Amino acid sequence: MDYMKIYEEWTTNPFFSEETRKELLAIKDDEKEIKERFYADLEFGTAGLRGIIGAGINRMNNYVVAKATQGLANYIIHRKKQSKGVAICFDSRRCSPEFADVAALCLAANGIKAYVFESLRPTPELSFAVRELGCVAGINITASHNPPEYNGYKVYWEDGAQITPPHDAGIMKEVKSITVQDAKTMPKLEAIHEGLYEIIGREIDDAYMAELKKKVIHQECIDKYGKELKIVYTPLHGTGNIPARRILRELGFENVYVVPEQEMPDGDFPTVSYPNPEAAEAFELALKLAKERDADVVLATDPDADRLGVYVKDKAGEYHCLTGNMSGSLLADYEIGQIAATKGLPEDGVLIKTIVTTNLADAIAKHYGVKVIETLTGFKYIGQQILNFETKGEGTYLFGFEESYGCLIGTHARDKDAIVATMALCEAAAYYRSKDMTLWDAMIEMYDKYGYYKDGIQTLTLKGIDGKEKIKEIMDHLKNNTPEQIAGYKVLWARNYDNDTSTNMINKAVLPTGLPKSNVVYYDLEDGAWLCVRPSGTEPKIKFYYGVVGTSIADADRLSDEFGQAVMKMIEHLL
Repeated sequence: MDYMKIYEEWTTNPFFSEETRKELLAIKDDEKEIKERFYADLEFGTAGLRGIIGAGINRMNNYVVAKATQGLANYIIHRKKQSKGVAICFDSRRCSPEFADVAALCLAANGIKAYVFESLRPTPELSFAVRELGCVAGINITASHNPPEYNGYKVYWEDGAQITPPHDAGIMKEVKSITVQDAKTMPKLEAIHEGLYEIIGREIDDAYMAELKKKVIHQECIDKYGKELKIVYTPLHGTGNIPARRILRELGFENVYVVPEQEMPDGDFPTVSYPNPEAAEAFELALKLAKERDADVVLATDPDADRLGVYVKDKAGEYHCLTGNMSGSLLADYEIGQIAATKGLPEDGVLIKTIVTTNLADAIAKHYGVKVIETLTGFKYIGQQILNFETKGEGTYLFGFEESYGCLIGTHARDKDAIVATMALCEAAAYYRSKDMTLWDAMIEMYDKYGYYKDGIQTLTLKGIDGKEKIKEIMDHLKNNTPEQIAGYKVLWARNYDNDTSTNMINKAVLPTGLPKSNVVYYDLEDGAWLCVRPSGTEPKIKFYYGVVGTSIADADRLSDEFGQAVMKMIEHLL
């Protein structure tokens, strides 16, 4: 692709706005920047689009959003489902409302009705709305927890989950077959007049809240202890503020303190460099407020409110960070355990987790006698399993989670839902208080019961064209050169999801992985340890996930630290 030729087209063709041309002419002497913006199309992958906001084919802008939407519209029309409409929501990021309107008016110009939320809403509510309105698809304008310069475009199908095969490949093919100039549009007033643009809001909010309330197991504990539990919450300048506070208030939690500096939506995320509840800095202000208020639970949702970060206070007054694996396991044990205690578990009950999620989940499932299904990374694959249960009439979804701070309680949505997780965690806090326990007590009790599992992640950020090539080199090396041991642990099995092989390193037997093709390698190690390596699907990173099992919390912490250091040392020579 001749990037200079495309650059010249964008700076001279009147199809592009004066503002776009002005932005691009400002970089006319910076060939490296021109190349970064025009060397390739911003990839429409299996999750949609995600990239830096700006002019160019490798950036997030109105033209790229319109092209993606035209490709989606073409796919919907080919499948003769245009009469069902598409739901659209957006978060607090820069350009999100504008991108939502660009998408809606492109759909309208193709005769497909767009249901557009009146203001920002969380990702799980979009997933819910797709099914509630009977839409064929959904579009969510969000870059989740990425830095402020990013935005994105997620596509959902009619089951409420992000697109999976064959729809992902079909939509990608349509998007690749057209140019930005092929995208249709129409005036907004005309679209509204013709019934092709409808604003939605409160009625979906109320229906979503009603579904969440159905998931409460111990309202009597909330009634008794909800008035005394103290909860600090931050939406990190994102979409969670109104729905999270509403569900807690309506259930009976009276002492919810919101971090004032992070309460209002702001796409610049001025109080953090990275609006991610996985990052310690995201909790600095919340923990300060928690100590002032003597809070029991400290919660943070990411900008699109599908991920939940958690700190809990022990009886000595110290706050402990719960990783996504920890909070997910705590909720899995609570939800499945309380279903078992109050009404009994179904014979075909299933817990679903991704391949990079803690094996503590397997121990919990074994204890309750429920099946575990493992999927590729990405909550859409958990949503796909729920659809399989509904289609086949076999399997009852009990709980699903992934290590990246996301879980789903119930099947009202088909994506991770930090609002329902916030509700459930606070309910669990009330329940355990009735047992004179804190959430940290419950966590320790789990470790004592199931084993001292410790899971971690190391990441390498490798930006730009060179970084993309380096990530490919690392993955290719690992696929073709299985180590005999990792961090002192013998490799027992090596799974290469790219070629669907799971190789026994002792007897060299080869079995299929049983999962779709994916750019992932996974090593099962002795003593219950494991390592999984994959490129991020949304950021210029390669990720190393791992887990160990210790004889105590301190031992597991030590083993995990040593493992993480050994993995990064193993990768050093490839850089």
